[in-house]
Amino acid sequence: MARCLELALGGQGNVAPNPLVGAVIVHNGKIIGEGFHAVYGQAHAEVNAINSVQNKELLKESTLYVSLEPCSHYGKTPPCTERIIEHEIPRVVIATTDPNPKVAGRGIEVLRNSGKEVITGVLEDEAKELNRRFITFHTKKRPYVILKWAQTMDGFIDKIREANEPVGSNWITNELARSLVHRWRSEEQAIIVGTNTVEKDNPRLNVRNWSGRPPVRVVIDRKLRLPLNSNVFDGSQPTLLITGNNSSSQARKHEFTGIENLEIITIDFAKGIENQILKELAERDIISVIIEGGGMVLSSFIKKNLWDEARMFVGNKFFGDGIKAPTLSGKLISYDEIGDSKLFVYRRSRQG
Repeated sequence: MARCLELALGGQGNVAPNPLVGAVIVHNGKIIGEGFHAVYGQAHAEVNAINSVQNKELLKESTLYVSLEPCSHYGKTPPCTERIIEHEIPRVVIATTDPNPKVAGRGIEVLRNSGKEVITGVLEDEAKELNRRFITFHTKKRPYVILKWAQTMDGFIDKIREANEPVGSNWITNELARSLVHRWRSEEQAIIVGTNTVEKDNPRLNVRNWSGRPPVRVVIDRKLRLPLNSNVFDGSQPTLLITGNNSSSQARKHEFTGIENLEIITIDFAKGIENQILKELAERDIISVIIEGGGMVLSSFIKKNLWDEARMFVGNKFFGDGIKAPTLSGKLISYDEIGDSKLFVYRRSRQG
C-alpha cells in the first residue's frame, strides 16, 4: 500500500478534479503489475496496473492493492470494478473509501457482491492525507484552500509604496523559494490575488520557473480599476475576473470582453466575497486553490476560517515598516530551510 501511495503522486497536477490513485498487483508475494492515474480523462490506476501485467492468467490468483476505493460508475472511463471482476482478481485491499457521492462505498459493495474478498483501512490516514484536496471538495463542497505569503524577519509582506514607485515585486525570498512556489502553482487548479497585488506587482501567476500546468487565475477587482495591459489579462491561461455590480465595473465591462481566456464573474461584495468565490470555483470542479495575496485577501479568508493549509516563508530581510503580514492560529506541521529563507507550514484546526 505504501507503494500505491508513492505511485499516486505521479498524477500530481494532472488529474484534478479526480483524486490521486496508485495501484499494485501482487502474486505470491511479488509485485507483478503497478500503475497510477496519470491524466484526467484517461485510464485509472487499477486499469493501468492490470494492463501492466504480462501474464493475465496470474490475475486470478493475485491481490490488488489500491489507495482509493475503485469506481463503480461510468464517467470519463468505464468503472474500474468491471475490469477487476472481468479479470477475476479474487482479493482487493483498499486504503480508504471514496467520498464522491457517485462512489461512496458502492465500489466496495459491487466487489463484495461479486464474491471478491475486500479489505479496507490499510494506511487509511496516509491515503486521506494524500487526497485531502479531493476529500475536502466532496465533503465540504468547496475547494481545498492553501494560503501562501512571504514575510520579512520583522513581519512585513511589503514596503509602503509611494505613488511614483515603479510597478514590480519587492522580493523577500530567494530564487530557490520562488521556484518552489511555481511548483506549488502547478499542483493546484487555481490561484487567487487581489486588486492591490496586481496593481503593485503586476504578477503573471504562471509556472515559468517549473514544468507543469498553470493554474486558473482568479483576480478580484470590485470596481474594475485594473489596467487592461496587466499581465493577468494576457490571455495565456484561463482567468476569472471577480467584480461587483457597481457603476464603475459596469461602465468598464465591455473593455474586457475581447480578452482571450477571460471570464467575468459578478458577485455581491456586500455579502462577503469568500464563500461566493469558493462556490464559483466549486461549480467549475476546481478542487484546490492557492491564495497568494495580498494581505487583505489573505486576512479575509483567515477571518472567515475558510482555509485549510498555510505556507509562510520568512526571508532574510528587514523592511522596518510596511504592510503587516497576516496572523493565524493553526498547527505547525513542518519547517524547512530553503537557502536563507525559512518555510513554515500550518494546518487549520478541524474544530475551527
